[in-house]
Amino acid sequence: MIELSKAEFEVLDALWISYPATASQIIERLSADKQWHEKTIKTLLGRLVKKGALSFEKEGRQYIYTPCMERAEYTLKESQNFIERFFSGRIAPLVSGFAKSEQLSQQDINELKKVIDDWEKQQK
Repeated sequence: MIELSKAEFEVLDALWISYPATASQIIERLSADKQWHEKTIKTLLGRLVKKGALSFEKEGRQYIYTPCMERAEYTLKESQNFIERFFSGRIAPLVSGFAKSEQLSQQDINELKKVIDDWEKQQK
C-alpha cells in the first residue's frame, strides 16, 4: 500500500480526472481550487513518481504522467486500511457510529440496504 499525504492525493486525484496528462494540465486542474505554486505541484509529482504511484514518459521537454493504480483500487485499499486500524476490521461499528450521530442520509441508508441485499443474493 502506497502511503500518500493529503496534498499528494489531491495531485493524484487531479490526474485521475483524465490521463495521461502533462504537468501543465495537472497544474491547470489544481489551480482552479488551490493556491499552490507550480513548483510545489511539480515537487509533488516527483514524490508520487518515487513512491510508485505515477509513471511518466518524457516527450521533448514535457513529462506525460499516468497513474499506476485506478482511483477505485486506491480508495478500496485505503478504506480497508482505515477500517482495520480504527475498527479492528469490522464495518458495523463504523456504520453504527454514523447512524447514531444522525450523519446518514436517507440516500445513504437506501444504498446500504441495496448493497446488503445484493450481497445476500450472491451468497445464496
